[in-house]
Amino acid sequence: MADASSRPLHVVILAAGQGTRMRSDLPKVLHPLAGRPLLRHVVDTALGLGPAAVHVVHGHGGDRVRSALADVPVTWVEQGEQLGTGHAVQQALPAIPDDASVLVLYGDVPLVRAETMTNLVAAAADGAAVLTTELADPGGYGRVIRDADGSVARIVEDKDATPDERAVRETNTGLMAAPAGRLRGWLARCGNDNVQGEYYLTDVVALARSDGEAVHAAVAADPEEVAGVNDRVQLQTAERAYQYRQAQELMRAGLGLVDAGRFDLRGSLAFGRDCSIDVGVVLEGRVVLGDGVSIGPYSVLRDTVVEDGATVDSHTIAEQAHIGAGAQVGPYARLRPGTELRAGARVGNFVETKKAVIGPGSKVNHLSYIGDAELGRDVNVGAGTITCNYDGSEKHRTVIEDGAFIGSDSQLVAPVRVGAGAFLGAGTTLTRDTEPESLTVTRAPQRSVPGWARRRRE
Repeated sequence: MADASSRPLHVVILAAGQGTRMRSDLPKVLHPLAGRPLLRHVVDTALGLGPAAVHVVHGHGGDRVRSALADVPVTWVEQGEQLGTGHAVQQALPAIPDDASVLVLYGDVPLVRAETMTNLVAAAADGAAVLTTELADPGGYGRVIRDADGSVARIVEDKDATPDERAVRETNTGLMAAPAGRLRGWLARCGNDNVQGEYYLTDVVALARSDGEAVHAAVAADPEEVAGVNDRVQLQTAERAYQYRQAQELMRAGLGLVDAGRFDLRGSLAFGRDCSIDVGVVLEGRVVLGDGVSIGPYSVLRDTVVEDGATVDSHTIAEQAHIGAGAQVGPYARLRPGTELRAGARVGNFVETKKAVIGPGSKVNHLSYIGDAELGRDVNVGAGTITCNYDGSEKHRTVIEDGAFIGSDSQLVAPVRVGAGAFLGAGTTLTRDTEPESLTVTRAPQRSVPGWARRRRE
């Protein structure tokens, strides 16, 4: 008998269920967990085992499921009629050689670790193996009844269990591994003489035992790891479990989190030393933090780089942005795609930027919109300033050279350039380039009419 590790591994992922309890038009396995579909989590972990092939059995919403995972190297298998888990596995078996090991996973059980999958495959070295776990309250779950030698004697459904069997806390997760040739034979003998009229994968246990073969068990120590997602409550539970798992791994690697229970990573995070992340922060896509970075509460960073010593204050949103060393952002700032803050730059409260370079030491502190713009070194932009970058059909660029001062409530109508060291008076509407070191004021001269208010009242 070949050792399981020497046999090619084929993974079969069952993802054909309709998920009616989700009460959604979206196929259940496509509901997001940490920003990725449930099924994607299972596929990615399975691919990490280096299998010969991964076969995904789909049914409900098959076109959407295939489209959502079009970039992953899997074999798609359609289950035209949902006739049970045993029938689903049978649909994939024609593409699997008899000398392979088969690992059966579920597209709605997203938190299974690679180590657990490996242990289950190893347990199936000389026959079938099931994955079990112990529950504090096993009510409603099938109980795993073992022989004196520790092998699995049978799986008893809760409704069919005796009082002694109901006292057993070890339950069946539904995940299984077996040599492909024998699994093929057992499934061919499965019947559907049950209330649902379906062919159950769990019947393999009884069939193997009737052939005189042992059925082994691998145990998942953490019940959360093997919890299925059948409704939105369970989806939320899985989300928090996954996020907490990530948070613990990141903290062990040195990341400072104020509260691991209020942290969400929906992508990847690379970070340096002494980084601190406050509560309610959401990181999406690829986020990179340098040394000594501080992220304030309830901020969202998406595909963003934050360099050493930068501070992102509360309620800031940054997407496809680059925040330079020692820069300060927020609170309540929005950095849209293409924003680049150079070292020591400052973008303050209620400022929005887009495709903008804010030069070293430059400041845009309050209530401004800077879009399609390039600011040089040590530029000061006053409150209420707008770069008018869109003329109704095309975008145009604004350039503000080193040391310029832009007075509050100014409008810079692009394309336009402000020369180095130039000043714009408050309320200026700039439509032409300015000379360096010049003062430009476009507001009308102030005029006061004495007694006007009194006469109006009379």
